[in-house]
Amino acid sequence: MTAQRDAAGREEPTPEALRARTVQGLQEQFPGVRVWFGRATGSWWALVPSRGGPRLVEAPTPEGLRTSIIGARSG
Repeated sequence: MTAQRDAAGREEPTPEALRARTVQGLQEQFPGVRVWFGRATGSWWALVPSRGGPRLVEAPTPEGLRTSIIGARSG
C-alpha cells in the first residue's frame, strides 16, 4: 500500500512510500551512493564511494545524511 486516507479523506503517502521517495531522490542526487533507512536503528544510512575506499555514514534525518554524504565524498 502506498497511500492512506487523512482526516479529510484525501490520500496521503505512507511513511514507507515517503522513505522510498527520499532514498530514490538521494541516490539520484549522488550517483554511485547507496542509501537506505534503517528500521532497527531509525537512522538514515549511506555507503559512499571515496578515494580512500567506501565509507559508511549515518544521520538522523535525510538532510543530515545529505550533508554527511557531501563530507564523505570530499574527504
